[in-house]
Amino acid sequence: YFEKLENCHHRPIDRVLHALTRLNPARHGFGGWLHTEKALPLSALGDKDLIQAIHRGVEVALKELGNEGGQIVQGLESLLDPNDWRLVEANAQGIHYTPLTTHGHARTGARERVMDVQTRFPERLRIETNALVTKVIFDDRKHAIGVEYRKGRKLYRAHGRPPLPGDAEGEPKVARASREVILCGGAFNTPQLLMLSGIGPKPELDRWGIQPVNVLEGVGKNLQDRYEVGVVHKLQQDWHSLAGATFTKGDGPYRDWANHRTGIYTTNGAVLAVVKKSVKDRPLPDLCCFALVGDFHGYFPGYSKLSATEHDRLTWAILKAHTVNRGGEVTLKSADPRVAPQVDFHYFEEGTDQANQDLDSVVEGIRFVRKMTAGLKFIKEEEFPGPGVQSDEQLRDFVRDNAWGHHASCSCRIGKESEGGVLDSNFRVHGVTGLRVVDASVFPRIPGLFIVSSIYMVAEKAADVIHANSQTGNCQA
Repeated sequence: YFEKLENCHHRPIDRVLHALTRLNPARHGFGGWLHTEKALPLSALGDKDLIQAIHRGVEVALKELGNEGGQIVQGLESLLDPNDWRLVEANAQGIHYTPLTTHGHARTGARERVMDVQTRFPERLRIETNALVTKVIFDDRKHAIGVEYRKGRKLYRAHGRPPLPGDAEGEPKVARASREVILCGGAFNTPQLLMLSGIGPKPELDRWGIQPVNVLEGVGKNLQDRYEVGVVHKLQQDWHSLAGATFTKGDGPYRDWANHRTGIYTTNGAVLAVVKKSVKDRPLPDLCCFALVGDFHGYFPGYSKLSATEHDRLTWAILKAHTVNRGGEVTLKSADPRVAPQVDFHYFEEGTDQANQDLDSVVEGIRFVRKMTAGLKFIKEEEFPGPGVQSDEQLRDFVRDNAWGHHASCSCRIGKESEGGVLDSNFRVHGVTGLRVVDASVFPRIPGLFIVSSIYMVAEKAADVIHANSQTGNCQA
């Protein structure tokens, strides 16, 4: 499915080889809808300090990962591509660049896919915005026959601004389905909508007086995420590559991008990534450490403005993958569908990782990053965690207080109903008919290092399943 959806532009020799011989050892796709390009910011390599940081990172990583000869051979074979199938299949550690989903150095993704299909097939796909789905409608046979929704702007109270005058309640509407309903609300909103529709844990339905359609204890459970932290350094001087960058339309780098597709805005600011095991006996590499040109130590109000004013920062972001914790949950705050649900990830000791494997892995990531930056003369000081945070317990506290995530998933997982599953392997909700879920909530365990390509693959699989069922005239086959 990855090969089916990808249109890879950062392996040109492989692209030609595949076109001429059908050979494809890296197992990239070259004809799909999702365009991928190389993200290494070559335009930024005029920074001698950046070159020094890359060289130092490579030197330390090769030494730390061991088997330097093997690392070099793998690097030459894969061209430092983290999605080369040979590396994935071997669960290899190594140094990589970071591919991007861009086309002609402009971002592309699910939105562009949907808009393209709507343009080509307007009679088959209708996109309705400002529409908040509030409930799945079932007939007396527990078959999903449509959804109720409210038409209006900014109705969902997670929105940062209040509804516009006249839109506070929204206009009640109904969309009916001739075959089936497919929920794609994501790890938070899909379980919320299922519970509001009478599908979920009995205590939640009873608490809010919701008439059960089918009691499914797994709805909203098993919520998982990554852990990330940033090690941020203040530099002796600004990055040359960020000169004139205010991260607003019309600044110098924007004009370079708009007119010539050059400069720092053709990248995501990531210059090097290292994938490694936090502990040697881990079955899979579970840390992805990547260098960013800028200050990124978490998501908080105003975080994005830092890069516009602080051009003298280097961040090593540490992502902990294959997390042990499965203790997160989504519950209802209200029976009002406009109210966002309660989301509790139960990070670290609050969750199921009582041995603190996840926490200690992130600490190991910080120690590894510090080795890669030690001795770099262009660094003035470490700002986060800072020189006063050195012991294991101090670093654990720093991680507990500062870790974030943005890969929420697994809250309506595929699996047996008796074991907490919500969906069967064809994405159908247990105990009802005519209802499927296709989004980040379906995974039993959080996949890979980053989840978006896995979600795209799930969507491709679901499309095949739905199409095959429609051909037989039986959407429940």
